[in-house]
Amino acid sequence: MVESPQGKSKADAFTRSFLRRSLQSGSKSDVGDILTHKALVLEHNKSKNKKPKNKKSKNKKAKGLSSKQKRDLKMFQIKPEAQRYELFLPLHDLWRQYILDLCGGLQPTMNPQLVQMKLLKADFHGALIKVVRSRCASYVGLTGILIQEFKHVFKIITNKDEIKVIPKRHSVFEMEVNGFVSHIYGSRIEQRASERSAKKFKSKGAIDL
Repeated sequence: MVESPQGKSKADAFTRSFLRRSLQSGSKSDVGDILTHKALVLEHNKSKNKKPKNKKSKNKKAKGLSSKQKRDLKMFQIKPEAQRYELFLPLHDLWRQYILDLCGGLQPTMNPQLVQMKLLKADFHGALIKVVRSRCASYVGLTGILIQEFKHVFKIITNKDEIKVIPKRHSVFEMEVNGFVSHIYGSRIEQRASERSAKKFKSKGAIDL
């Protein structure tokens, strides 16, 4: 069967178009020159189909939930049936024993500044705290067991089974353990408990015993 001139022209145009698309960009070869050869090797351009490597992807570790995600999941909310002061009394007893062990029994002969530094780095969950000063007068006098500590606030439960959220900034909190009374300036401890344990505090102006 003899191919018509019109069909040959279409085939030729298709071949040229195909070659232009298939040749790598920047190639010095000309389509016309290539068509004069009997054998033609088409190169596969890997760079077009190959996904760029992400060097950081190998070293990237899976991260946990963000604070916003935890709030959305209501992970910080205490169920109504658990909002009872008496349920947290054992936690307070554990905290008192923890502080006694941390401070070597809180003997009267101990260096007050040493006790100050240890208390500042301690975990306050379970502590019985009282607001003795605050820019907001309604907070003054509130007393309860600290059940949650965040970067900027304390969450306590009072003996009336009420949950109170108290900002650290512009507030002074009082803690008492075995007769030792400590005044903690909330503005100086605006960190999470894990961050505070590694922080270096100044020996003056943070806690008064």
